[in-house]
Amino acid sequence: MAKNTDPRLQQQIIYSVFVRNHTEEGTFRAVIPDLPRIRALGADFIWLMPVHPIGEKERKGTLGSPYAISDYRAVNPEYGTLDDFRALVDAIHANGMRCMIDVVYNHTSPDSVLSQTHPEFFYHRPDGSFGNQIGDWSDVIDLDYSSRDLWNYQIETLKYWAGIVDGFRCDVASFVPLPFWKAAREAVAEVRPDCVWLAESVHLSFGVLSRRFGKNCPPDRELYEAFDMEYEYDIREVFDRYIRGEASLSHWLDMLNFQDFVYPAGYNKLRYLENHDQPRIASFVHDEKDLENFTAQLFFLKGTTLLYAGQEYAAVHQPSLFDKDTIVREEGRDISPLFRKLADFKKEHLDPADDFFALADDQNEIAVMTRDNKKRRMIGIFSLKHKNGRVPVDAPDGAYINLLSGETVFVKDGHLLSDGKPCVIRMECA
Repeated sequence: MAKNTDPRLQQQIIYSVFVRNHTEEGTFRAVIPDLPRIRALGADFIWLMPVHPIGEKERKGTLGSPYAISDYRAVNPEYGTLDDFRALVDAIHANGMRCMIDVVYNHTSPDSVLSQTHPEFFYHRPDGSFGNQIGDWSDVIDLDYSSRDLWNYQIETLKYWAGIVDGFRCDVASFVPLPFWKAAREAVAEVRPDCVWLAESVHLSFGVLSRRFGKNCPPDRELYEAFDMEYEYDIREVFDRYIRGEASLSHWLDMLNFQDFVYPAGYNKLRYLENHDQPRIASFVHDEKDLENFTAQLFFLKGTTLLYAGQEYAAVHQPSLFDKDTIVREEGRDISPLFRKLADFKKEHLDPADDFFALADDQNEIAVMTRDNKKRRMIGIFSLKHKNGRVPVDAPDGAYINLLSGETVFVKDGHLLSDGKPCVIRMECA
C-alpha cells in the first residue's frame, strides 16, 4: 500500500457528479444547491467528472466526451469560470465534504493544447500521425510518457489543482506508467500532504488485451504502490455475468474472497453497483426487495463506496457522455432513506481492519458475508432474489438484533432463517 494511505477511507462514501448532466443548467454553480442533499446521503467526497475544456476535433455526439480533454490547465467554459469552479469547491468544503476531480492522463483530444505545442509528447503511428492504441477511442490520441518533459508538465499541473481540490480520480491509471504516478504522488504531497488518489484500473480482459497491443498495464497489486484505492474491475466481469444470470453467486463471492487474500493488508477497492461507464443496476435488478439487498451488501463490502448520481432514485437510464442528458430524478423511486441508513451503519459498525469471507447459498441466491476482527464478528445475510432460506452462520445459537431493521432474528443449530430482507448481526468475541 502507499505509505500514507488513510485506512479511514474504507468507511467513506464518494458521490460522482457529471456537471453537464447533474442539472438542467449544467454549470458549476448549479450543483451547489444540491450539496446538502448529497451530504445527507452520507457522502464524504464529491467526485467531479472532468471539468476541463473538451476538444472539437473528432467529437463523439454533439457536446463530446469529457474524457477528450483539450486543456488540462483550464475549466470547461460551458460549466462556468475558474471562479465558479472555486465557488463549487468551497461549497463542497462548507458542506463537510472533500472534492476529487478526474485526471485523464492517458490521452487528450486530437486538437489539444499539448498536441499543438508539444507533438513530441504523443504516441505516433508508423506513418508519423497521431493515434491511439485502443481503436474504439476514436476521439482521443495517446500520450507517450517516454518524455520526461511530459512528466514535468503533468506533475506541475497536478500540483496546481492540488492547491484547490483534495484528491484525484485517475482515468485508466493502468495505462500510465506506475513510476510516473509514484513521482506525481510524492510531488503533490508538497502541496497537499493528505491528497487522496483513486486509480481507475481496468477490466481483467481489457488489461490482457491491451498488453497484446503493447500497452503498459501493471497488475492491480502494483498500483497500490501509488494509489490509496482502485476500482474493482479485476472481478467486475464476474459480477456482471452473475446479474445477467450467466455465472453463479458462488463464483462472484469466490472472487471477493480471492481479493482479500491476494492484495496487501489494508487494500481498498472502490465498491459500486454502477458508474458512468456501467449500466444502471436498476436496469438489471428490477424488484425493490432485490435492489435493497444488492445495495445493503454494497455497503457491507470492504472498501470505499461509490454512488453514481441518480442511483439514489433507482434510475434505469444510463446518461450519455456525449450529449446533454440531464438526470431524471422522477424516473424511479427515491431510496435515499436506505442510503442514509446504510451509510450510518458503515461508518458506525464496520472496521477497515476487518477480515472478510463470503459463502453462497446458490439455490436460494443468498450471500453470507463475514467481517471480523479480534473484538467482534459481523455477519451479513443478503438474499439477492429475496428468497427465504436457512443459511449456515458462524455464530452461537440465540437471539440477535438485525442491525439494519431492528428486528429480532434467531440462530438455531448454526443456521439463520433469512426472510428475504437484508440482515446484519453482531457478536462480541471472547
